Amino acid sequence: MPSQAPSFGGPVTLNVGGTLYATTLETLTRFPDSMLGAMFREGAALPPNSGPQGSNYYFIDRDGKAFRHILNFLRLGCLDLPRGYGETALLRAEADFYQIQPLLDALRELEVTQGTEVITAALLHADVDATPRLVHFSARRGPHHYELSAARVDTFRANIFCTDSTCLGVLRARFGVAEGEGGEGSPHFRLEWAPCPEGLPEVEYRRLGLQQLWVVGEAGEKREVVGTSGFLEEVLQVALEHGFRLDSVFPDPEDLLNSRSLRFVRH
Repeated sequence: MPSQAPSFGGPVTLNVGGTLYATTLETLTRFPDSMLGAMFREGAALPPNSGPQGSNYYFIDRDGKAFRHILNFLRLGCLDLPRGYGETALLRAEADFYQIQPLLDALRELEVTQGTEVITAALLHADVDATPRLVHFSARRGPHHYELSAARVDTFRANIFCTDSTCLGVLRARFGVAEGEGGEGSPHFRLEWAPCPEGLPEVEYRRLGLQQLWVVGEAGEKREVVGTSGFLEEVLQVALEHGFRLDSVFPDPEDLLNSRSLRFVRH
């Protein structure tokens, strides 16, 4: 036998995308013109699904995490998001699905007053890898005397990804990367550099098409980034200045500046 539809005043259990919520019909029908209002209108509610141990629930195939804020809006009648909430686009899509016009209006007002770019939660990830190679060249030792020599050249390749456009802009400026490099509006850019090793003539260095990496400090001074530790130190400094905290270090958490990958988060 199918379960009976719930009555007003009693609890209602919803399974939204695998997340369970308990509420009442009064809350769900707060806005009668919404999808939930029509779905649970008195006399129109369908019988719930039967769960284990005699439990009954209604299943809705939507985002379970976002529904928390949908339900709070139905309970409170106002929008109350946690500080740094960064999923307003998802919440707007869910509010549109449930056809809760007052919530859509509240989200629109929030975006107008705060701006869609005001998102404090952010992610910053930087990784760097080094590839050594032996370069052979002819070194002049006298008027008619040339000698075959070799020098080790380390080429570094780094990737930076950051969801905070302000922090990303600071990193671009520090490493001398042109705005828009990596794609217009892209949260990602790449770097490649090779310090000139001792013993390698500059003409040979240029002939190989190599280039050094320089950073520009706050006072306008330039300094060369020689290797992995120098690069990660610059990223670490910018990350801390913008409120990030270190989340993970790979491969050795005990050797920060000689690692290959750093991940920062800001909540």
